[in-house]
Amino acid sequence: MATSASSLEPLAIGIDIGGTGTKFGIVDRVGNVLFSSEISTKKHAEVATFIDELYENLSILIKKAGGIGRIKGIGVGAPNGNFYSGTIEYAPNLPWRGIIPLAKLVQDKFKLPVVLTNDANAAAIGEMMYGAAQGMKDFIMITLGTGVGSGIVANGHLIYGHDGFAGELGHTIIIPDGRLHEGTGKKGSLESYASATGVKLTAIEVMEHTDKPSLLRDVPKDQIDSKKVYDAAMQGDEVAKEIFEFTGKILGMALANAVMFSSPEAIILFGGLTKAGDLILKPTREHMEANLIQVFQNKVKILVSHLKESDAAILGASALAWES
Repeated sequence: MATSASSLEPLAIGIDIGGTGTKFGIVDRVGNVLFSSEISTKKHAEVATFIDELYENLSILIKKAGGIGRIKGIGVGAPNGNFYSGTIEYAPNLPWRGIIPLAKLVQDKFKLPVVLTNDANAAAIGEMMYGAAQGMKDFIMITLGTGVGSGIVANGHLIYGHDGFAGELGHTIIIPDGRLHEGTGKKGSLESYASATGVKLTAIEVMEHTDKPSLLRDVPKDQIDSKKVYDAAMQGDEVAKEIFEFTGKILGMALANAVMFSSPEAIILFGGLTKAGDLILKPTREHMEANLIQVFQNKVKILVSHLKESDAAILGASALAWES
């Protein structure tokens, strides 16, 4: 006798909307990504055509997973995603302007419950459910990618704030009147320095304002990126090492402020920059401890996420559906 889809173990859908691409997958309760795929975000000038393509592709995966009856719900992580309203609001890296009622659009299309939050908050929930933060009630998730995202968990709850936008540590000002952030127009934010973009900008500044010898001088200015800085550092390039030292110093200062604000058990780092390992982790730890008052010193672990980077975004978003 055939087993009905609804009597099988329930599954959740995770959708991670990025400026370039959108990843999505179907996940079981213990964090196995059973089916996954990706579509382009940036080619869709209209959100309606994006939802159509998403539906078309996800429907194939839902069918493979045993049908819509097995799906508990959909979780969506997106830049500037508002948990309370289900809207994406003024996201600078997405092709759609203004306030987009994304959760409602997805819910209407799929006829399933939808929960939406920002991408870093989704990562924090994923880390709490499947990763290094399992069993923790107080931790901060920092995503070090093109930008710097963060999710703050205190007393077992993600902090959303009164309007759904709490936890933007990437936009806190670390150097007054410092480097201009082109996306926000603000000066001296953490994201301007401690992101992959920040590493690139630091490298360009060093090349332009010093005459120190470096392998990076062989790289055309428009081709410098954090990966090339890492490669140079791994070949013993002193300037490249100094760039990571400086980046870790800024990040460590910011983390000290965050620790003294919420007293977490751990800070969990995720994203491309963590691949630099001790080049960035060592100065980050040193400068965090150096900037903490005594009562907080040597108490807070800095951990690198346990989640597989290729699956993490989908896992984080799917965790929202289980939470709802």
